[in-house]
Amino acid sequence: MPAITSNTSSLPEVARDAALLVDPHDVDAIAAAMLRMVTDADLRAELARWGHENVKRFSWEKCVQETLAVLEAWHAGEEA
Repeated sequence: MPAITSNTSSLPEVARDAALLVDPHDVDAIAAAMLRMVTDADLRAELARWGHENVKRFSWEKCVQETLAVLEAWHAGEEA
């Protein structure tokens, strides 16, 4: 599903090209993004395609593996 999200913090990194990014403090930018999303069917389709590709980067298994690697590295540093 196409999305509009903030252009701050980690959200641009997570969303990549699968969302319209806006300044969360700019009401006009938010409104313009909402209007664009509602009126531009091609944009919605493109964002949906990017979203389906983007979501493949995330899984609970990958999250666990990466968290475990960080914890193991931290623990190894504690023993040194």
